Amino acid sequence: MTDVATPSPTDKPPVGQADVAAGLAEVLAGIRRAAEDSERDPAGVHLIAVSKTVPAEHILPALEAGQRLFGENYVQESKAKWPALRERYPDVELHFVGPLQSNKAREAVELFDVIHSLDRLSLAAALAKEIARSGRTPKLLIQVDTGDEPQKGGVAPDKLDALLAECRDTHGLAINGLMCIPPADDPPSAHFALLAGIAARHNLPILSMGMSADYPAAIQMGATHVRVGTAIFGARTPKV
Repeated sequence: MTDVATPSPTDKPPVGQADVAAGLAEVLAGIRRAAEDSERDPAGVHLIAVSKTVPAEHILPALEAGQRLFGENYVQESKAKWPALRERYPDVELHFVGPLQSNKAREAVELFDVIHSLDRLSLAAALAKEIARSGRTPKLLIQVDTGDEPQKGGVAPDKLDALLAECRDTHGLAINGLMCIPPADDPPSAHFALLAGIAARHNLPILSMGMSADYPAAIQMGATHVRVGTAIFGARTPKV
């Protein structure tokens, strides 16, 4: 298997100065190339434009260019900016891609269409309660800690079977797929291959993997959704 060239987002101007429409077009072209190089239909790879910490006015160029899948990491920030944007663009599909606290489950179920970071039983119970209460049924993905990093969210690969069974059998949750974030210093392809193998074993159709620096490798390994922020919106100021 040949290595896939990866884009370099490190030279992007900061959020607010980046050309969002140009960045979006470049990423979409990169997705198409990576899919075709892997003999995949580009239509089978969906771009989630990760707009965490990006002000609403800098998200508008992506919306105006036709992008409709967006990812956020923070519930409160999303509540502040997305309701007004969705009034103008009601066909937006909003994905929660960050770590989710159980006490934010109600707001997450109300706001998001897909939640990528289910990783523990307490969160499964909280989500099940809010889904039953609200009648909303966001798609749910289990986050897998493929790199065994205790500081990172996600269930260990060898604990995934038990969590998946509990989600389905105890809480009645439909699980639609898996998500991972490989360790920053590891070659990502092995992690993507591991996640793809687990998903195939459990017949889970959604594979959320790959970000600005490694999404071509994720597509080569079967990603159905890639989460790209910096390459579209620009470099973010690190939180202090």
